[in-house]
Amino acid sequence: MAPTTPKFNNPPPTCKYCILSFPSPAILLITLNRPKSLNCINMDGHAELEATYAWLDAEPSLRVGILTGNGRAFCAGADLKEWDSQNAAGKPRAMPHSGFGALSRRTGRKPVIAAVNGICFGGGCEMIINCDMVVASRKATFALPEVKRGVIALAGALPRLIRTVGRPRAMEMALTGRTLPAEEAREWGLVNKVVGDGDGEVVAAAVEMATLVAENSPDAVIVSREGIKLGWEAIGADEATRLLMESWYPRLLQGENIKEGVRAFVEKRKPNWKE
Repeated sequence: MAPTTPKFNNPPPTCKYCILSFPSPAILLITLNRPKSLNCINMDGHAELEATYAWLDAEPSLRVGILTGNGRAFCAGADLKEWDSQNAAGKPRAMPHSGFGALSRRTGRKPVIAAVNGICFGGGCEMIINCDMVVASRKATFALPEVKRGVIALAGALPRLIRTVGRPRAMEMALTGRTLPAEEAREWGLVNKVVGDGDGEVVAAAVEMATLVAENSPDAVIVSREGIKLGWEAIGADEATRLLMESWYPRLLQGENIKEGVRAFVEKRKPNWKE
């Protein structure tokens, strides 16, 4: 599918360290673009990504985001050369509230799918742990090697990891720092789907998945995602359901898309969703 250039209410952010493109009018593809540095993210890169995800959430025509990397890495984590220079200069490191790459602690309104094309270490792995869905190339590898460098995965991965893979496997990843191949990561529940390693294959698979999401009611997608997050963030099932019913479901009822979905079913036609 050839990339398109949709019209937006506001222009996309200007980015130096990533490339923004649009596989379809409803899908934003973010490509980390520091291949010589294995797409390690520096402090300016964090700020770019934070602005980009804020724009995704605010732009009505966009329904789904995809994150991938250029070259042989998805993201190998933090820019350790920059980190070392900041340590030597006594400069503090100020990460966005939304975490590493503005994604490892992101809440946001709209789903983000990771298309993991290669090395996914450290902060890169922390990002995919908090993504809504993950598609991986069969050559992709995953690790939290922080303990090998005397640091820890502090960007939000550790408490989320245990809820995804369970305590023993979370301990294995965090305490040994060992590398998981893509198929093992899928078996553990970190990855939804593993595809081939042909040029662009993992992005194409992520676009296919994003298209399925984008075809649905944008209101229902946002509220359904919120309900899953409430349960995943260690709130009891009853309390999560109560919060969803009291805080989010009324917003769904106030919109036109819930009425349109029912009407389209009765009239045996495809829904015409409003943005």
